[in-house]
Amino acid sequence: MAEERIRLESDEIFTLLIRLSVPGIISMFIQALYSVVDSIWVGHLNKEALAALSLAFPVQMVLIAVAVGTGVGVTSLMSRLIGQGNVQKASNAAEHGILIALLFGGLAFVAGYVFSSEIIALFSNDPVLTGFGSDYIRIILIGSTALFIPMMSNAILRGEGNTFIPMVTMLIGSVMNMVLDPLFIFGIGPFPRMEVAGAALATVLSRVVSGSFILYILFRGKTLISLDFRHFAYDFPVVKGIFNVGFPSMVMQLLASVMAGSMNIILGGFSATAIAAMGIYFRLQSFVLMPVFGLNQGYLPLVGYNYGHRNFERIKKTVKYGIMVAFSFTVLGFCIFQFIPSQLVRLFNDNPELVNTGTQALKTISYLYPVVGLTLIASVTFQAFGKAFRSLGITVFRQLVLLLPLAVVFGRVGGLPLIWYAFPVAEVIGFGVAMMWFRKTLQQVERELSTGL
Repeated sequence: MAEERIRLESDEIFTLLIRLSVPGIISMFIQALYSVVDSIWVGHLNKEALAALSLAFPVQMVLIAVAVGTGVGVTSLMSRLIGQGNVQKASNAAEHGILIALLFGGLAFVAGYVFSSEIIALFSNDPVLTGFGSDYIRIILIGSTALFIPMMSNAILRGEGNTFIPMVTMLIGSVMNMVLDPLFIFGIGPFPRMEVAGAALATVLSRVVSGSFILYILFRGKTLISLDFRHFAYDFPVVKGIFNVGFPSMVMQLLASVMAGSMNIILGGFSATAIAAMGIYFRLQSFVLMPVFGLNQGYLPLVGYNYGHRNFERIKKTVKYGIMVAFSFTVLGFCIFQFIPSQLVRLFNDNPELVNTGTQALKTISYLYPVVGLTLIASVTFQAFGKAFRSLGITVFRQLVLLLPLAVVFGRVGGLPLIWYAFPVAEVIGFGVAMMWFRKTLQQVERELSTGL
């Protein structure tokens, strides 16, 4: 533990940020890759199957929201406790995280077993789309414990500054999913042809394997944090500490699900092609945003540690370098979406109508991409300070107050082509508000750490 503390206190910030973040960036890029590959294989079935995955996407985002939000709470709490030298309490927080993950997995199992058809029917009344969508989401929900456990385990390891093992875990799951996808979707060799349901089964089986791997790492006792449920003691303040940061983060992710589901409903008033185009965008945007989320996996514990250790100068340097790296990723995404949008859409399906609609969506939505990375850095900094409700405020403002009303108004005024402009307009306004709040928060933290209040 002493060696780890010295390294976090004394290493050059940019080197340390890259060292902690590169495994997360790689793992999130792999995650984005297999999500895209999943949709590409399904897209080769037909356009309707691809649209059905878009309908199921908001439900998957709910699961990810719960897992990521709780995981962020655990990572933030653990990093601050370790920074204060309290490793035993950090281990107890990790044990609470595992039990919370099991609880959420059980609830999702019941929802999938009983209500999968009704859930998908919320987004469309097209019997073909709802049939495909319910087949897919039923398996995803029933097997959701295989999502919650590895994501929580990854969060625990990131809380102690270990981002390499989470990268390996993601690599195992992603590679296995990409291998199993065509086997189960098309029924190659001895595997049954399951079409859309096969994509879901491949995802669940891959998560089972990756989850088993990381649980083995955690329970063999060779990490800084030790899990020993024989001496587990329930501690309500620990749960409160997790959800003080985790709940706002969870709500932020859930708002993304609400946004995606609402956009599907709005676009459904135009065509299934518009829904499919939106689904393609959500998959492809992960190539831009997932690396930023990977950066945040190293950024959050580093800021959280130095906040707990009351070192504002190192916090300030971490923020500066985090902004630089995030901005680089989003500028690259802007260039890709502007110069080769039609080629990207054709990876999924070469239907002329879909290619035209998808190209228009990718180019228009990405106009303000360069500022998105800065907004995300501001948001995760709030989380590292334990001030996650500020992140929630930014997300509510961008996605509910701005984006959805703008999409409805633009759709009525200019039809489908104008709807896509709601995204860049919402981003630029949200960016301005986020930066003002971000600057004020940094000033408050500087005063807090310098005065000891």
